Amino acid sequence: MTLKDKLAQAMATAKSLGADYADIRLKDIQMESISMENGSVSAVVNNRSQGYGIRLYVDGSMGFAASADMDALDETVREAYAIANASLTLQAQKIKLSPKEPATGTYSTPVKSDPFTVPLAEKLALLEACYKEIKAVPGVGHNSVALDFRKDDVIYADTDSSYIEQNFCQCTCYIQTSATSDSDKQNRSYMNVIRGGFETVLEEKMPEISARLAKEVVELINAPDCPSGEFDLVINPNQLFLQIHESVGHPTELDRVLGSEAAFAGRSFLEPGDLNKDLIYGSEHVTIVADATCDKGLGTFAYDDEGVPAQNITLIDKGKFVAFQTSRDNAPIIGQPSSGAGLSDGWRNLPIVRMTNINLLPGSGTPDDLIAGIKYGFLLDQNKSWSIDDLRVNFQFACQVAYEIKDGKLTGKFFKNPIYAGKTTEFWGSCDGVAGPEYWQLVGVPNCGKGQPMQVMRVSHGSSPARFRKVKVGVSDVK
Repeated sequence: MTLKDKLAQAMATAKSLGADYADIRLKDIQMESISMENGSVSAVVNNRSQGYGIRLYVDGSMGFAASADMDALDETVREAYAIANASLTLQAQKIKLSPKEPATGTYSTPVKSDPFTVPLAEKLALLEACYKEIKAVPGVGHNSVALDFRKDDVIYADTDSSYIEQNFCQCTCYIQTSATSDSDKQNRSYMNVIRGGFETVLEEKMPEISARLAKEVVELINAPDCPSGEFDLVINPNQLFLQIHESVGHPTELDRVLGSEAAFAGRSFLEPGDLNKDLIYGSEHVTIVADATCDKGLGTFAYDDEGVPAQNITLIDKGKFVAFQTSRDNAPIIGQPSSGAGLSDGWRNLPIVRMTNINLLPGSGTPDDLIAGIKYGFLLDQNKSWSIDDLRVNFQFACQVAYEIKDGKLTGKFFKNPIYAGKTTEFWGSCDGVAGPEYWQLVGVPNCGKGQPMQVMRVSHGSSPARFRKVKVGVSDVK
């Protein structure tokens, strides 16, 4: 019997037991991590996780069971059914799933060079080349470089006769440099996670980035603290990605809006009725989408973990809030179909609403054009620390470096420990320019945590450099 036949049989068993609907996700996750500290290999780790999770509904109540044993498939279906039946005794409201069409298909991340077949010696040689560039700069202290690779082979089936096979491949590049003085320590770092093969790692040009960061961190240790006050800012994509993630990505997740995260990571300032209130989220320059079709994004797929096709949903349209991110079990609450954001981090956990690729669409012009419009302000780069309240309103972000802008030009002067703060809608409302598409960059996030039990997902955010007016800027006390 083929695997497809086994899954079809499992779904038939679910229906014969009395399930109104059931689905199954098989996930085979392979990972490799290689790291080097101060020129010495510190870790080479490989691991693999294989198993499946079955979700089953009976009269509006859900049961879920997971196993790593394919021989226990029938038993796991029956366990999920028993849990769904037990849930009926405490049912306060029937769960309704948004409709979807049965789906069959395949998807694979475009890969030219499978990172798991690239010799370890070649990967170590790349890290050594990074270290060589770092150590060539006098004054650099502790430093580390790392590579991380992940492959997900996913099969989905349900009682509607869907059968989907998808294969994903991701690569992570990480560089960290530091410098110390008698009274201070500063860091410059770089990280990106990209969907693709080993060719994406080579495209990152890690040795060149290592050389730049090493030079900058030595200069930064002797730089003055960033001035405090209200200033105009240009924010680079490798900082803006986190702003997008925390102040747009999470608050537009409908399950959070409905209170699912209230006891763990907070809710959202948005309410379901805000869809009909012409709520202004930002300026006319701010259009932000949830795009599961984005090239090389970590949130890119053909179907989510509920068998819903990938979509490109506009969340904020020229400053106006227009949509939530949803999954099949909460979209009906607002009278809409799922936006295709039902995802799980592995086979042991249920799909929940997870952001896909949340991207700020580009505007026009160059970063120099943005800078030219600033009398005095700063260009901010790379996150250092952050915090945001439980409703995703008040935030503060510390960055690694602020580059001085004076009379419309970068002066070449650095400031250390910059921090900026604000309120979500006021901040996005202060955006008066986004650079054009040729400056648009996609930045990956490897560790977005949500849910109980905790699920850690990887997502991407794209943007061009953007300008914000009269932002509160201070000095971070984070060293």
